[in-house]
Amino acid sequence: MAEFDNIQDLLNDFRDNVIREAKQNLSSGLNRKYPIQASGKLSKSLDSVVKESKNSIQISFEMEEYGVYQDRGVQGKKSGRSLDGYKYTNKMPPPSAFDKWVIRKGLAPRKKGKFTGRSISSVGFRKSITFLIARSIYSKGIKPSLFFTKPFEKYFKRLPNELVEKYGLDMEKLFNQITDENFKRLSK
Repeated sequence: MAEFDNIQDLLNDFRDNVIREAKQNLSSGLNRKYPIQASGKLSKSLDSVVKESKNSIQISFEMEEYGVYQDRGVQGKKSGRSLDGYKYTNKMPPPSAFDKWVIRKGLAPRKKGKFTGRSISSVGFRKSITFLIARSIYSKGIKPSLFFTKPFEKYFKRLPNELVEKYGLDMEKLFNQITDENFKRLSK
């Protein structure tokens, strides 16, 4: 087995490639018709740290909590699927979470090009739209986008076999460890 003098560089390249491609997937959208990101908050939150010691390595990826749901999907009450078993059971997402998204997407009422968010009818209309979006997501779920998973798997496969064997890396275990650690960190 060959020794690696540049393990840190190799892992930094792995990390950088995964994050770069995940950000590209968010901005272009894996489904070209509908890009995944609206505000850029999820893309900006993507980060990673690589730590190497004599007998082990630690790679941690971080992102906004909802990024994991965007990547792996959430099963709705009536349909949809999740790759990790996430599902809506008895509580739908809060409609207020979609308010800024509705404005950014141009679904909020406008008059002569200006946002008319102060009149009672336009506020009621916007609340209705956000409620309908939340109800639809609750019912149909969130389709897995794999914006992070695809680049992770792609670049993991390119890591030299000797490095994987030396550190006993298992892609599935490493991916699950990364997502579990992110949930613990974000839920605090």
